[in-house]
Amino acid sequence: MKIKTIIFDFGGVIVRLSPDEAVRRFQQLGLADAGQRLDKYHQTGIFGDLEEGKITADEFQHALSQLVGRQLTHEECAYAWQGYAAEVPAKHLSTLKELRRQGYRVLLLSNTNPFMMEWAMSGRFDGKGNPIGDYFDKLYLSYQLKMMKPDERVFKQVLIDEGLKAGEAVFIDDGPGNVAVASQLGMLTICPGEGDDWTEELKQILNKK
Repeated sequence: MKIKTIIFDFGGVIVRLSPDEAVRRFQQLGLADAGQRLDKYHQTGIFGDLEEGKITADEFQHALSQLVGRQLTHEECAYAWQGYAAEVPAKHLSTLKELRRQGYRVLLLSNTNPFMMEWAMSGRFDGKGNPIGDYFDKLYLSYQLKMMKPDERVFKQVLIDEGLKAGEAVFIDDGPGNVAVASQLGMLTICPGEGDDWTEELKQILNKK
C-alpha cells in the first residue's frame, strides 16, 4: 500500500520539550504542586480539560487563578504553558518542507491547548516569522477535536476526514501509548525517544515503499 500521508505529534517530535521549565513557570505563578499536576504525554485535571476542549482558555485562567489564590492574566498562563517549548530544530522543519515537496500530505495531530498554539501559530514559531501552519497541510488539535490521544476515535476521525486507509499513513509520536493505538489500527509508526532523530527512520520507511 502506497504511503500518502505523514502524521506528526507536536511536542517531543517537531518541538523539543522542556517539562522542567514548564513546571518551574507554573510554580512561579504559585502552583506549588505543578510537578505532580503536569504530565509529558497526557494532561489531567484542569490541564487535561483544557487540552480536551472541555474548558476554554478563559475558564482555565479562572480555574488556575483559584488554585493559586490570585488573579492571573492570560499572558501569565501563556508564559507558563509555553515553557514546554524548548527548541524547534531546523532539521525538522526542513524535513516537513521536503516531504510536502515530494508530494506527501503532512499533518499535525497533537494533544495541545490554545496557549501553546498561540505561540505556534505566530511568527515566533520558527524564529523567522513563519507560523506552524506554513509547514503542515492541516492541523488536528485536541482542544478543537474535543478528543485526546490515545483515544482511538481521534485517529479514526483523522482517517475519515482525510479519506485515508490506515496503511497509507505513517504516524510519528513520542508517546508509546499513542503509537500503540495507531499501530493497532494499521498505521506504520515511529516512536522516537527523547532527543532521537526520527528523520532517518522515516526516510527508510518511505524508501521501502
